[in-house]
Order: sequence, then structure tokens, then C-alpha cells
Amino acid sequence: MLQSRALVIALILLLSTTLPEVQSKSIFEKDRRELLAIPETIASYFYEAVNKVSPKVSQFLLDTLQSPTVIAARQRIAKEATKVSIMFEQLVEKIKNLWYTRILGY
Repeated sequence: MLQSRALVIALILLLSTTLPEVQSKSIFEKDRRELLAIPETIASYFYEAVNKVSPKVSQFLLDTLQSPTVIAARQRIAKEATKVSIMFEQLVEKIKNLWYTRILGY
């Protein structure tokens, strides 16, 4: 038990010294809106790439994405993604609490 606790502490120290060097941002610290913007960004890049190859196909994609059925589906997905994101944040808080109380003994 003591060896595993020492290993965990060593791992935490190692990660705490290497991650700030690359200035990475943990997924736990990201804003919910940033996570929901990722699919929109991917769709935008895809549209731009298709537009360069074939403007007619890109116009068809744009018309399809603006149809009421697709808009309703996107809104539903965004709503459900928001719910999942909130539940994920709650889970992270519970894990942090468990980590601090059970593992580290604070």
C-alpha cells in the first residue's frame, strides 16, 4: 500500500512538472461551450474543404444543413450534449472529492 501511494505521488509530481511546460489545458478545466463548439468547427472546416473542390456540392451541403429536420436534430444533440457535459462535470467533482478525501487524506 505504501509503495502504491509513493508511486501515485511520484506520478503526480512528474505530471505537474511536465504539463505546465507545454501550457496544456486539462479537459476538466475547459468551458462547456468550448466542448460544444468542436463539432461546429469540424463542420466548418469540412464545408470549406468541399467548397474548394466543388462549389455545387458545398451549396447542397449548406442547403441540407439548413433544412428544418437537420436544424431540429442539431438542437436536440446540443441539448443532450449539454446535459452530458453537466453530468460529466459533476462526476469530475465527485472524483476530485474522492481523490482528496480517500487517497490523499485531506
